[in-house]
This record gives sequence, structure tokens and C-alpha cells, in this order.
Amino acid sequence: MISIQMVDLKQQYLRLKPEIDAAVQHVLDSTAFIQGAPVYEFEEQLAQYTGSKYVISCGNGTDALLAALMAIGVGAGDEVITVPFTFVATVETIAFLGAKPVFVDVCADHFNMDVSQLEKAITPKTKAIIPVHLYGQSADIEPILNIANKHNISIIEDACQALGTVYTFSDGTKKKAGTMGSIGCTSFFPSKNLGCYGDGGALMTDNDALAEKLRAICRHGSKERYHHQYIGLNSRLDTLQAAILQVKLQHLDEFIAARQRTADFYTTALSEVKGLHLPQNAHYSTHTYHQFTIKLDDNRRDTIRKYLSDKQIPTAVYYPIPAHLQAAYQYLNYHEGDFPVSEQLCKEVLSLPIHTEMTCEQLQFITETFVNCPL
Repeated sequence: MISIQMVDLKQQYLRLKPEIDAAVQHVLDSTAFIQGAPVYEFEEQLAQYTGSKYVISCGNGTDALLAALMAIGVGAGDEVITVPFTFVATVETIAFLGAKPVFVDVCADHFNMDVSQLEKAITPKTKAIIPVHLYGQSADIEPILNIANKHNISIIEDACQALGTVYTFSDGTKKKAGTMGSIGCTSFFPSKNLGCYGDGGALMTDNDALAEKLRAICRHGSKERYHHQYIGLNSRLDTLQAAILQVKLQHLDEFIAARQRTADFYTTALSEVKGLHLPQNAHYSTHTYHQFTIKLDDNRRDTIRKYLSDKQIPTAVYYPIPAHLQAAYQYLNYHEGDFPVSEQLCKEVLSLPIHTEMTCEQLQFITETFVNCPL
């Protein structure tokens, strides 16, 4: 049996090797390493895939969040609402601009923003809301949009873990994660469902003016070379990464289907394990399973994790400390107990290996080991 990886990038590369190698060689032959044709071709292809009018590529998902906040004018004295149960980039980009992160707890079942708590967090200083589509499932975006529209607040979607996820509105309309707010942000970190071989990210919007501003911000604030309309970033997707992403985008739905099959296998095999809570699928969202994240009762998470590790089964904890309890954000004066669901999840969640190249042999070994765990 091939050794089990959380994400097996090597096996995926070997399967796509002829296509990837040809794409890379084409860039090497062209020597157009920055802003070469594949960058703009990929942006157009991703726009077509997502249904977004514009896609603006950038250096990474964190830069995408930062550029989005900059584009809507977030700055000192503003407040931006998000969740504490997320990767820190969602929060640090708000703080970086001198704005105040304001937290709303998440739902225990779906791990995303508890919309019932959102409106009471809004103040006259609220400039934006960042719902996070965590682990590959969309936040319940329709009521979030309704609240935001009521208060004239921008929505920036953190879709860095949910590219390809589909949300269904109450009228039956379907849209992909990242295309429903003012701006959507995504990441092409190698382990993502659509990952490059380095860092990369993108922004999505249907707004003409925002698209123009975002593109300028990511190019040193410049619409025309050496003329700088905005304070900007040096945040570009390089041509080699764009060429690799062009290849992999053609396989994205296939990748998602493979992850969903793995999730189905886990769900069936682990359904009777006591004290284990499987991922819950929301009726309004597909799940693209960037992570397959379970919950474990009775403080057993770390003990079971060590047991699996001893059997050569890797796992991960996303995330062990909520944002409001991180040392960097103590100045916000949040305390333990302020967001109890997020705090409890940090003690319970465990992500199992999931990627596009998992074999039945590997899955059987993982699940049989888990079922037979004596702990």
C-alpha cells in the first residue's frame, strides 16, 4: 500500500505529468514568467467556470482578502465582522488595515457563521462582513446577504476552501461560492482542491469598478505603468503557476467528485462509531470536501490522533485555537467563553486524509483502524 498522506500531491502530479510538464515547458520556452498569456487565459477560464464576470489573479489567498478589503475602503476605525473559527488570514488582513475584527460564533453542525447572531454584531462602524465557507461547504449566504443589504454593508466571501461549491438560494437559483457577495476570494495553495505548485490566489466580482480597482491594487495600485492611483500591493500570479492551474482547472470537477467519493466511504464506514460526529451537509450547499472533518466527544481527540499516528495514519486539527484567543488578538479584549461553539470545536475537530488519489485499500485501512480503536 502506498503510504497515506493528508494530501498526496506527488501521485496527482504523476497522473497529470504529461499535461503539466508540457504546460511548464511552454512557459520556459516563452520566458514570459510574469504576466504571460497563461495568466490572463486562466483568469478567463476560471471566470467561465465560476460564473463570475471578472477574475483577478493575485499572489495568494491572503493577498486576495487584503486587496478585497482595500478595494472597498476598509481602514482605521472600521469594523469587519467574521468568525473566530477560521484560518488566521481571514482575521489578520482586517487587523493589518487598522480595522477591528468583530466576531460572530459558528454553528456546531456546519462549522460556518451562525447567522442568527449576525445582526446584533452590526454597528454604525461595520464596513464589511466576511463569511467563511469552511472545509468546502458554503456558509448560509442568502440570509447574510439580506442582512448586509438591509444595512448597506459589503460582503467579502472567504471561499479559499470552497472553490467549486454550489449554493442554492430559496428560489432555486444556484451560484458558486465566491460569486455571491461584492467580492469573492480564493486560494490556490497546493493542498487546495484547485492547487498550484507554489502560492497563488484570485478575486472574483461582477462589479466593473471593483474589478478595475482590484486589478490595480494587485499591481502596485497602478492602472497604467508608473502611474499609481491607489496604495497597492505587489501581488501577482506568476505565469508558471497559471499554466499549471490551467491544466488542473480542466480536472477540477473530477477532483471534487473523487473527494466526495472518499467522503461517502468515510461516512458509511464510520457511521456506527460511538462518540464520533460526521460532517453534516447543509441542504443549501454542496460539499467539495477540502477537508473531511469529524468531531470526537469526551476529550478523546488527541488520544485517538496519537493512536492513528502510531498506525501511520496522518490527521490534522483545523484549528486548535480560535482567533479571539490567539495571542496576537488579545488587544481586542475577547475572553474564553465569548464564543463557546468555536472554542469547543477547537477541542473536538479532527480532519482525516482526503485527496484525489486515495485508494480503496487506504480507505479500508484507515476506517478499519478507526473502528477497531480501543480508546
